[in-house]
Amino acid sequence: MLRRMAGFSGACAGYQLVGQLLPMLASPSPELHPLRARAPHFAPRAKRAIMFFLTGGASHVDSFDPKRELQKRGGQSFRNDKKLLPSPWGIRPRGQSGLEITDLFPKLAETADDLCLIRSMHGDHNDHFAATLHLHTGSNGSAMPSLGAWISYGLGTENTNLPSHMVFAERKPYAGAQVWDSNFLPAYHQGVQITPGDEPIPHLRRPAEDSAELQTAELGLLQRINARHLQSRRADQELAARMLSFDTAVKIETLAPELFDLSRENEKTLELYGIKREDTRSFGWQTLVARRMAEAGVRFIELIDTGSSNNWDAHSNIRSHENHAAKIDRPIAALIADLKERGMLDETLVIFCTEFGRTAYGTDGGRDHHCRAFTCWLAGGGAKPGYIYGATDELGLEVIKDPVHVHDFHATVLHLLGLDHERLTFRHAGRDFRLTDVYGNVVGDILA
Repeated sequence: MLRRMAGFSGACAGYQLVGQLLPMLASPSPELHPLRARAPHFAPRAKRAIMFFLTGGASHVDSFDPKRELQKRGGQSFRNDKKLLPSPWGIRPRGQSGLEITDLFPKLAETADDLCLIRSMHGDHNDHFAATLHLHTGSNGSAMPSLGAWISYGLGTENTNLPSHMVFAERKPYAGAQVWDSNFLPAYHQGVQITPGDEPIPHLRRPAEDSAELQTAELGLLQRINARHLQSRRADQELAARMLSFDTAVKIETLAPELFDLSRENEKTLELYGIKREDTRSFGWQTLVARRMAEAGVRFIELIDTGSSNNWDAHSNIRSHENHAAKIDRPIAALIADLKERGMLDETLVIFCTEFGRTAYGTDGGRDHHCRAFTCWLAGGGAKPGYIYGATDELGLEVIKDPVHVHDFHATVLHLLGLDHERLTFRHAGRDFRLTDVYGNVVGDILA
């Protein structure tokens, strides 16, 4: 590089001319951009998805699958000297649909007529790490591409100036960044982590001493060298993705601060989400920014609620759920109402899930891990509103009607976005891989 540059030294006078001689590679045209929007397999119900994940295992019997029998039998000995634990929160039918939801989520309970509760979820793992990985990647242990990465791979983005897959995570959940990784899919499908606070994306602001012209010249030189390097390494997806990331980063410098800046939101909207204008960290801020990202064309947005240091894990005190729920209840309910008011809910699939449920029994006022039965719900995006699918027994321990495995859940989410989970494949290591492996059935009854 230096030898080639030296040849121009007599004619060059500073970096401005270098910028002319080695111009920055032009941004890919919309037709050629690797994240360009792709046609779905069939007409989609939803164009985009916003997913909420409660890491640690939120209790279904204390929220969206309450059990009156458990309230009656609370305190009775059950298994291995453990006792049945009644829920601390009241149970009431909600809305015109009459869905029973506890007082743990009072604001979300008000949106009952928009929710499609899947009360018959079940997975394969009682371990946080494995269950979190399973819920996000369909994998039973080894790392695989995440749900968001598969959706990005299948559909691309509606806005090539922004990443197609973005993830809010104040702290990494169980299994870490693997839950939003692209793995063997092209690296530009992996999630971009947003860390709530004053600097949501590290190094987003250009140093004050560097001009835009200097940055353009530097990036132009870097892209030119990388392009030459890539000519003999066309199979290096990571290098190609890294090159694209530089181009995207320049655009994010301009667009992301606008997305994160709530100064243009009116007071009514801020009040709806329960946030103040200077807020840059709360779950309400994250949820409102997620809505702004959806409006801007980001395809898949995930918000991971890691709660406190103990997250939603509740072995010793199920009442700890109350503090966690108070943080997310109002913002998620606000998002549903906001999307509805803006005419976006029908085209936006809202996903609410956790890695597993919790037992009806426990010790010291807490509940244990329980993967054999738990609840996830959907709203908007073609999911049937005010509807319950599946059922568990009188204590919420076993699925007794219409079981929905994690693979079925993934197949259904992809279907609502216009993707056939059996056709969405990627050739790797001599075989075609897919999110649902060789399993999964679309739950047709929940489609509106």
